[in-house]
Amino acid sequence: MIIRFSSDADTELAEARQWYAHQREDLDLEFMDSVDEALTQVVRNPHLYPIVYRNLRRAVVRRFPFAVFYDVTEDEIQVIAVFHSRRDPKAWQSRAG
Repeated sequence: MIIRFSSDADTELAEARQWYAHQREDLDLEFMDSVDEALTQVVRNPHLYPIVYRNLRRAVVRRFPFAVFYDVTEDEIQVIAVFHSRRDPKAWQSRAG
């Protein structure tokens, strides 16, 4: 399956990585490894994670307060948000199709 990031999700991921890079050496790499791990699980079994809003599913990122919100189509996974758990969910809910 192909994973496609929306521009919003791509921006969120880059901003989070940059923030972690300034917190501690290599913490941004650890964050990205955890996100990659979550995405690998999504690709292996995209329907494993619960639908949390309309057709969007949520995969929680291990060790970090983030979740990946995505939609599954026949041949692709569309990531619409890489979202910090303390932010207002209305920000990503408005992106649901």
